[in-house]
Amino acid sequence: MTRPDVTIVDYGVGNLGSLRNALAKVGRSSEVTSDPQAVIDAARIILPGVGSFDHAVDRLTESGLGEAVVTAARDKGTPLAGVCLGMQLIMDGSDEGERPGLGLIPGRAHRFPDEFDGARLLVPHMGWSAAVAAKPSRLAPSLGSGGRFYFVHSYAVTPDDEADVLTWTEYGERYASSVERDNVIGIQFHPEKSHRFGLTLLGEFAVAEA
Repeated sequence: MTRPDVTIVDYGVGNLGSLRNALAKVGRSSEVTSDPQAVIDAARIILPGVGSFDHAVDRLTESGLGEAVVTAARDKGTPLAGVCLGMQLIMDGSDEGERPGLGLIPGRAHRFPDEFDGARLLVPHMGWSAAVAAKPSRLAPSLGSGGRFYFVHSYAVTPDDEADVLTWTEYGERYASSVERDNVIGIQFHPEKSHRFGLTLLGEFAVAEA
């Protein structure tokens, strides 16, 4: 049986239909699955997510999907994209909770401060912002030129190694709005809500090679 271009991990957290629809718009096939073996066998994986960090980790652990994602990405070299909360889950952890993340890229997520340089900062960061390229991307080459994307988040990732930063975005502080190491990419914004920039990115990832 031919595998779909992208396997979307369904662990009960996230808007999966919008990602499937966006992939269909760029002519790429996808499946949504809660079967760990289907994740291990996937050609490419998207780990989505919304909500709280610890709740998401618990769902991944209880379902066996977290272990499957790590097996596919770390042991098999399968291209993996963590989107929104999924980006935070592929890191070591988050200041939002106490559970460990998947540890695929070293670093943690921290909450935006309520003030920056004496000015009030509205949290969550919500709306359109620019992503400025820090390095070329193998998994989503268009991010090497940056773009404008739609964000909704209260926590931002700080990788241990700045060489893992793919794009920077300013919201008070400068933070990593996407990261990439080898076959793993983390995307803080919502590509499925980011019009042509997001659709281009999803189309690129759907054909990325390990």
